[in-house]
Amino acid sequence: MGIKCLGNTSVSRRVVLLLALLSIILLTVVACGSKAPMPVKEAEVTLSLSGTAFKEGDQIPVKYTCDGQDISLPLAWGEPPQGTQAFALIVDDIDAPAGVFTHRVIFNIPSDSRKLEEAIATQAQLPGGALQGKNDFGRIGYGGPYPPAGRAHRYQFTLYALDQPVDLKAGVSKKQLLAAIQGHILAQGQLTGTYQR
Repeated sequence: MGIKCLGNTSVSRRVVLLLALLSIILLTVVACGSKAPMPVKEAEVTLSLSGTAFKEGDQIPVKYTCDGQDISLPLAWGEPPQGTQAFALIVDDIDAPAGVFTHRVIFNIPSDSRKLEEAIATQAQLPGGALQGKNDFGRIGYGGPYPPAGRAHRYQFTLYALDQPVDLKAGVSKKQLLAAIQGHILAQGQLTGTYQR
């Protein structure tokens, strides 16, 4: 009786060890043999964005600020990834005293667009279907740089290529737009200009 029990225990241990060994081998084969591409992280793809009024890192001309005509700057961008259905643009003063200050929110720019013209009207809906949100001045459309006197502030223009139009109405905030485009960004590009008063 004792020998039989001892034999069963020995067999059970061998079976458990054999199953554990087979599991390890199987997991190793699956892990090594799996060559599926890793999913692209959101916004990992870069979209070229340029300004015709200033270059990366340069000062924004007075014309486009609250000290000048306070009109929106002309921008241009390259070919977006396949599947792009719309663009969105956010312009922020990243050096504002109270934190980031938003100067422009515009979305549902048509997917065949490759530029934004100078002096776009500050109205909720634009010809072509693009919609404008509210900036931190509390107005629709573009509001130019107007930093306090002193050091230069950096103004970051961020363009997003989206896999679908945004299901929001005009007049939304940057926060609302960013929440809506989460998970839908195929690529993004940035351009930074400075302004000092």
